[in-house]
Amino acid sequence: MTARLTRWLPPVVAFLAVVALVLAAGTPVVELARYCAYAVWAVLLPGTLVYRALRATPRTLVEDVAMGAAVGLTLELAAWAAFSALDLRFLLPGWPLVVVAVFLTRRLRRHWRPAYPDRPSAAWSWSLAAIVVFWTLYLYVVFLARNPVVPTSEQTMQYLDLSYQLSLAGEAKNHLPLHVPQVAGEPLNYHWFAYAHMAMASLVGGADLAAVSLRFAIPALCALTIVLTAVVGARVSRKPWVGVVAAALFFTVGEFNFTDPVTMPFGTQATFVIWHGMSMIYSWALLVALIGVLVPIITGEWRSWRGYLLAALLIAASSGAKASSLPVVLAALLLVAVAQLVRTKRIPWPVVLLGLLAAAGQFFATAVLYRFQTYATDVNVFGSLAVFAGPPAGEQRGWWEQATIAVGVFVAFLLNMQLRQAGIIPLLWRQRLRLEPAQWLLLGGALGGVAAYLLVRQLSDGQQYFARAGFAFGVLLSAWGFVDVFERARLSARARWYLGAFAAFLAVATVLAQLADAGRQTGSSPFAPVTPILKWSFFLLLCGVAGALGWYAARGSRPEMRGRGGLVVLTAILVVGAPGLVMDMVKSARSPNGGAYYNTAMPRSRVLAARWVRDHSSPGDVLATNVHCLPVKYVGQCDPRTFWLSAYAERRVLVEGWTFAPRIAGDALKPFWDQELLARNDRAFTEPTHDDLAALKADGVRWLVADSRSGQVSPELAEYADLRHTEGQISVYELR
Repeated sequence: MTARLTRWLPPVVAFLAVVALVLAAGTPVVELARYCAYAVWAVLLPGTLVYRALRATPRTLVEDVAMGAAVGLTLELAAWAAFSALDLRFLLPGWPLVVVAVFLTRRLRRHWRPAYPDRPSAAWSWSLAAIVVFWTLYLYVVFLARNPVVPTSEQTMQYLDLSYQLSLAGEAKNHLPLHVPQVAGEPLNYHWFAYAHMAMASLVGGADLAAVSLRFAIPALCALTIVLTAVVGARVSRKPWVGVVAAALFFTVGEFNFTDPVTMPFGTQATFVIWHGMSMIYSWALLVALIGVLVPIITGEWRSWRGYLLAALLIAASSGAKASSLPVVLAALLLVAVAQLVRTKRIPWPVVLLGLLAAAGQFFATAVLYRFQTYATDVNVFGSLAVFAGPPAGEQRGWWEQATIAVGVFVAFLLNMQLRQAGIIPLLWRQRLRLEPAQWLLLGGALGGVAAYLLVRQLSDGQQYFARAGFAFGVLLSAWGFVDVFERARLSARARWYLGAFAAFLAVATVLAQLADAGRQTGSSPFAPVTPILKWSFFLLLCGVAGALGWYAARGSRPEMRGRGGLVVLTAILVVGAPGLVMDMVKSARSPNGGAYYNTAMPRSRVLAARWVRDHSSPGDVLATNVHCLPVKYVGQCDPRTFWLSAYAERRVLVEGWTFAPRIAGDALKPFWDQELLARNDRAFTEPTHDDLAALKADGVRWLVADSRSGQVSPELAEYADLRHTEGQISVYELR
């Protein structure tokens, strides 16, 4: 009994730590209980049962639950779509009963309590628990503690995209097909599956949608992805510690940048991007699970219709999770197919079939979800790097100077974004490119993501998401390479402790170095943001050379050091970016109101007024508002990235902000495409007439939400509509 309780201690401790951090951020206990009940009842339970019925053989409970949760995410999409299409959303809390009933039949009843031949070691479990706790602590500092569910004052700030994400979840909660919530009737040609997942937490569990968006969904999906990375890494490599190392590279080591405040010249793999756009972590959970299904099919370990069905489910969910996922999967499958064709001189039909499934998923996404909308994406070779290599305005460079700078930018990109994948190099070197099929798949995904990043450019730098999708493949292969080097070194127990102490010392030293170097980045040249990367890499290279010379000199008298220098070097390379997340926490702690990134005002009165409208209106009601623009520096300029009303009211707005509409593709400088509609909307607040208000009512508008801070509101509006609610400077009218 004691041994059984001890085995459960790591996940219990991790769960309690995550709960404590979420509650410390001011989360209502009842909302947390509702979300947990939803997660167990509508994701874990049906998903785990279905996964057990489809997988080949049982291995460990943690694998069944983690992979089952990913399957549960796909099943809830189908349930949401079916019940929404039939307008039976009120029945969604009971949809898992369908799965439960099926698995109570005699043939499937055995899947409730399978026997597991393996169980993770205590060290493996505690290491994984530590990664989950550390990452949640990071989320607490940079995200949870900075963004209250309901603003606490009129001066509360919030990261710009958070209200947009909430508005999409509200749209998915009430409508199918989805439209742009800020422009009623405008189709949403976008990857929106993550927001249907958020909507299900509210529809099934009854949790407040704002709490789901700002408290629960992101920590839960992050914890799931960490566990999935550990499980899939162990499975595809057949080495348990590959998974834990991959999870550590993914969620404890940041980018190599050496700036304070931390900068992201080429984007980021994990820092900032996960919480500011939750579709990324949602897609990663599905993508990592998909890798765990693709590998056994490709290697021949599991080639039954059940495996292909499971792959099809995860591909279907990935198609609308993130536009960058399936292109990278296709690149990975292509490299596997070529490698196997060259090696065996036979067509690898299982890989071809998987490729056809992925291609079908990509076509569905392109034609049905995105409707061939490209969001201003085009071919631009090295366009993501060219912005740093160009000369300052009005200056010219010689060809040799320009070539040197271009090479420097490319080296800085590799150091900044790809250093955590350095474990791939010794693996390729030792095996002389005679890789296993699983390794070819991971290599293809890693290279495909980087290639897409370097070959295309999107208006809002969306090409970064291809690199992030490829990163999920790359860290698994890098961890595989590290564990391979570690095992060949055959370290004693004492030597392992020394290696761990060295890694910890290096992480602490580099954090202190970044803090000491605060604010020393100077210069206005486009090349300036990458100079700290090159400067510090050169300094660390000199330190590494000195250390290598000392190691070489000492190994003559210490035979145990021979053949292990490569492991020390690889450890240093992989760990040297560890301060990335720590420095991001330091940066965010200095900005307690909203955090450190792209904030805008989110006054409490606006949110309370919007939530009043939510509670007193019907899902089909359309709202109108006089708020379209963010505060800007220049008179007459409009930045139409305002989403608060559609977000917190969970209703469509006739015209709110329009920058994120597909036809605008993120270009904040483009005006609204229907100026007549916009003018009629605004006249309803400034110069209301019977005809204009009748026209709005014909457009489906029932409620008018006016904020006097965005312009004068005519007192004559009360002659045509009834004042129902006031909140500070917000007035809510209902059309008669």
